[in-house]
Amino acid sequence: MKKFLIIMALMLVSNTGIAQDKLYLIFEFMKVDNEQEQAYMETEAFWEKIHVERVKNGDILGWDLWSLKPGGEDQGYQYLTVSIYNDPLKMMSNAGNFEAALNAAYPDMPEDELNEKFYNTAKSRDLAKRIYLEQIAVTKGDFDMPLGTVAAINLMKVSQENYSIFEQNESELFQPMHQKEVDDGFRANWDLLRYMLPSGSDVYATHITVDMYKNYEQLFSSWANQRPALSEEQMGKIQEALTMRDLKYRYMATLRRKVR
Repeated sequence: MKKFLIIMALMLVSNTGIAQDKLYLIFEFMKVDNEQEQAYMETEAFWEKIHVERVKNGDILGWDLWSLKPGGEDQGYQYLTVSIYNDPLKMMSNAGNFEAALNAAYPDMPEDELNEKFYNTAKSRDLAKRIYLEQIAVTKGDFDMPLGTVAAINLMKVSQENYSIFEQNESELFQPMHQKEVDDGFRANWDLLRYMLPSGSDVYATHITVDMYKNYEQLFSSWANQRPALSEEQMGKIQEALTMRDLKYRYMATLRRKVR
């Protein structure tokens, strides 16, 4: 019995360590009319200063603003904001002292002007979709994601019974390939993210992979890169893995603002 308790304690310590290293993210997809582009940029400039204070307070790890392609008014969303956490409880409960962050960012702004800023926030964009995500796998490297970074955001749908197989394939089959590209300078980073919410059979996607590049030049170099020849067995595994998921949509994103 004593041995069993020791083993359980070690497992809990190990799992806690893993959870602390894992990232949790909120993706918020924005619809912005063409005539509201300037107003929306002013809105995000206002919020960026608040996010700086939220990072200082430990409420979030970071915040990003990405522009999306194709991004036409009839093609979905034009912008994406990403809030980054190291704790799912903070993410889900929206924990932190927002009032303190607001006052630190704008200590001298009159209340009526603040109210106008909040009104213009709602007016300048439609927060069309919010997704809660957990990071499942990521490549290693020291890429610090400067402004201008380019990312392919791939929305995948996987049936629930195939979650574990899909994630195993991504981690054990594809991640080593992506890591080699990172090591060889053809890619900046790769992430696998799983939806926490929304969930259910009607959800549009269940996972997101993010292929990150320093710029479009590195992206096109990656596409032109002659990759090592694969064996028949490897090709068979890749083909089988691809049948596990449905690539629903791909956005090309460019990093416009960043807080860390």
